[in-house]
Amino acid sequence: MTNRTLQLDAYQVDAFTDRAFSGNPASVVMLDAWLDDATLAAIAAEHNLAETAFIVPGTEIHELRWFTPACEVDLCGHATLASAHVLLHCRDGFSAPLRFATRYAGELGVDEIDGMLWLDFPARVATRLAQAPAAVEKALGARSSEWHTSVNHLAVFDDAATVAALEPDMRALAACNREDNSGVIATAPADDGVHDFVSRYFAPAHGVDEDPVTGSAHCTLAPYWGERLGKSALAGRQISQRGGTVLCRLDGERVHLGGRAVRYAESRIFLEQDF
Repeated sequence: MTNRTLQLDAYQVDAFTDRAFSGNPASVVMLDAWLDDATLAAIAAEHNLAETAFIVPGTEIHELRWFTPACEVDLCGHATLASAHVLLHCRDGFSAPLRFATRYAGELGVDEIDGMLWLDFPARVATRLAQAPAAVEKALGARSSEWHTSVNHLAVFDDAATVAALEPDMRALAACNREDNSGVIATAPADDGVHDFVSRYFAPAHGVDEDPVTGSAHCTLAPYWGERLGKSALAGRQISQRGGTVLCRLDGERVHLGGRAVRYAESRIFLEQDF
């Protein structure tokens, strides 16, 4: 048995922002072919960002998967935005619109219009519950005015200040959400005269206590606020410590999410392999 060193190009991109050190950082790793899942998970854990995206480029459609430091996820907005930025602005031979084949979310598209990247994602409409799940609301740390559920929980509050002040019990929240593999979106009307709504997203069961800017959460936020406000085009602001803006356009069963991205770093991964 002999050894060889596999070298992989990797990029770190801040997504849903136009400047470094804000938005949501994602790693994007380029592959010629899929590695085993254990290796992909180990790379994501080593990077220790909210998401690491892995791309196997094709001629017309590119394969894409996403991993947190703890697990693989079925949909990720900011790492898809980062992946599109890498292909269009850091690599040669790619042009918009891009098509991505994913394992759990079907085919996703990304277009670029006037410097803005637009994700074509499935809408994830939430259903209102008669009352909040007590344990989850207690772990979140504040009583909501409405509680909805979809892939994630959606807790609606009356004002942005309450959402900004949330200090969830992450251990308790993780214990609650491991049962259904969900996260919790907290949202309220915006009060800055610029955005329509604000949000935060907590997913400790996925190894991410608070995600800085969450594209997939806006697949639920956009339909909710679109119906509530009677609008098909909205602007959301995720008010995490880093912060980021997500533009939303409703299109039937799809949601188009707009954002910018900034390359922060490029690197090379060296993997020793036996063959």
